Amino acid sequence: MKLNKQNLTQLAPEVRVPAYAIASTSQGIAHIGVGGFHRAHQAYYTDALMNTGEGLDWSICGVGLRAEDRRARDDLAGQDYLFTLYELGDTDDTEVRVIGSISDMLLAEDSPQALIDKLAEPAIRIVSLTITEGGYCIDDSNGEFMAHLPQIQHDLAHPAAPKTVFGFICAALTQRRAAGIPAFTVMSCDNLPHNGAVTRKALLAFAALRDTELHDWIAANVSFPNAMVDRITPMTSTAHRLQLHDEHAIDDAWPVVCEPFVQWVLEDKFVNGRPAWEKVGVQFTDDVTPYEEMKIGLLNGSHLALTYLGFLKGYRFVHETMNDPLFVAYMRAYMDLDVTPNLAPVPGIDLTQYKQTLVDRFSNQAIADQLERVCSDGSSKFPKFTVPTVNRLIADGRETERAALVVAAWALYLKGVDENGARYNIPDPRAAFCQSLVTDDALISRRLLGVEEIFGAAIPNSPAFVAAFERCFVSLRDNGVTKTLQQLLKKPA
Repeated sequence: MKLNKQNLTQLAPEVRVPAYAIASTSQGIAHIGVGGFHRAHQAYYTDALMNTGEGLDWSICGVGLRAEDRRARDDLAGQDYLFTLYELGDTDDTEVRVIGSISDMLLAEDSPQALIDKLAEPAIRIVSLTITEGGYCIDDSNGEFMAHLPQIQHDLAHPAAPKTVFGFICAALTQRRAAGIPAFTVMSCDNLPHNGAVTRKALLAFAALRDTELHDWIAANVSFPNAMVDRITPMTSTAHRLQLHDEHAIDDAWPVVCEPFVQWVLEDKFVNGRPAWEKVGVQFTDDVTPYEEMKIGLLNGSHLALTYLGFLKGYRFVHETMNDPLFVAYMRAYMDLDVTPNLAPVPGIDLTQYKQTLVDRFSNQAIADQLERVCSDGSSKFPKFTVPTVNRLIADGRETERAALVVAAWALYLKGVDENGARYNIPDPRAAFCQSLVTDDALISRRLLGVEEIFGAAIPNSPAFVAAFERCFVSLRDNGVTKTLQQLLKKPA
């Protein structure tokens, strides 16, 4: 059955469909960067609220700023912007659900002004973002906005025809300010520390270059709540589409697959209203910091600890690494000994139980989460997910071998050949640059660790860490992943 509004009542009985009249909804959110995670997370929560009969004025207008977003828009438009959320897990309590909370999607390249006008509409009270960790144009080495980037310079020179998220948001806020329309909240849903604060810093830096009065108005009128977001969401594959078709008779051009687990901790700092997401499981707080540090250090840090080693070993899925007892032992040691001592108490969270939950989630066979997905954008992920842990280990004079192995595995992974001789591409916007750093093994520690925007200043200046990195790199290269892990895990903690 082709997925669209007309066929909703004809779907299989186990498929949950919207309990609300989609035609009665109206848009209150514009979301920039419609991908799998947004659809499995923010759109999922908004749909859940609508299913209670509330929040019908918070429907989402998707926004695509990249040429490659056209296919996503066309797939969604071809099925009335409905899509299937397909939970995959190793238990029987997973659900298949049609989501109706997205009602349109605009593409910047079709009409920049039409998009600016949409963002300037009074009804749009939240502009949310999933633009990837690297999309905020912040230099990780110094925390400064990278105004020199060509796309930023373009937007400053052509404010009526922007290309970046900052150009569009500033253009829309300029219109709202001129028309006396209240500002919207800018809400990042990207997986980076203090995502709201990062968004505020980047947008204000851009606005200051464009119009100082606009900068001051944004600083006074726009809020940027921090959020911790969590749901493992693999790339949707043809196999997933066929599985959905065969098991539930749904013909969906772009379903989203995800694990059953979902979490959203969000600071309650909104300037122009918000959906009552707390009624469907979102946890609102005054300070999201302990939650995001827990998640970024333990979940994202462990993902990086597993992914490059697993890829080098020849595995291609996260669950394959978890089927290997050596990987599980390494992950547990990394979490317990390297990350957990750095964490402040997290209200309402038992860290021991949380870490076991991560082991269980990573072991999910049904979801078949791709290591390639987790490997992607390593140059943006390391400064956020691994470097803070390493810096703390160095500052405290603690053992750095396990953390050094994470970095060494990335270094060897960048060579593009696993230990079985299989070649692969590096999914990173800076792939060519990163690969150029690892061409000479004799210089690899100086050249790779010396990239300050990735590794900062403390790491290359720590003789203990550099030595540990070199030992791990040589061991991985000469002995392989299994022997390296065996030797590492024999050492006393």
